[in-house]
Amino acid sequence: MKPETARGEAVKILFVDDEFIEFRSLKKTVAALTEPKVEMDYAQSVSDALAKLNSDRFDLILLDNRLLPNADFRETVPKLRAASFTGPIGVISMDVSGSYFQQFQDYGVDFRIGKDEIDVETLQHIIREYVRYDMPDVWKDDYNI
Repeated sequence: MKPETARGEAVKILFVDDEFIEFRSLKKTVAALTEPKVEMDYAQSVSDALAKLNSDRFDLILLDNRLLPNADFRETVPKLRAASFTGPIGVISMDVSGSYFQQFQDYGVDFRIGKDEIDVETLQHIIREYVRYDMPDVWKDDYNI
C-alpha cells in the first residue's frame, strides 16, 4: 500500500479519459472542494498515463472504463498495475451496471463509479476512504504502556 499523503499536502489525482471535456467537468467539481486540497492532472490514454506515472507521484487514478484502443478496464488497469502503481484506482463509466463490472477487484480496481455520481461529497468520501484513512484515536495502539 502507498504511504499516506501528509495532512497539508495536496492529493494528486490522475484523470485518464479520452474526452478532455470530461476532465474539464471534473476539474470544476474538484474546484468546489475546500478540504482536502486536490491537484488534478490529465492523461488522454493509458500510454500517456504510464508516462506521467514515470515522472510524477499520484495518490489516486480515476480511469475511464473505455479507452481506445483498449476494450475496457480489464485491459487498462493491469497495465497501470504492471507499471508499479499501487495506489487506488477507480473506474468511472456512464454505465457501471454491466455484469463484467462485478469482477472489478480481480483486475486491480479499488472501486467503480458512474460519471453521473461524481460530486463534491463523493470525491471527499473517495479521498477519505482510499487516500487518507484517518483511524480514530481510540483504535490506535498505545505502545507506551
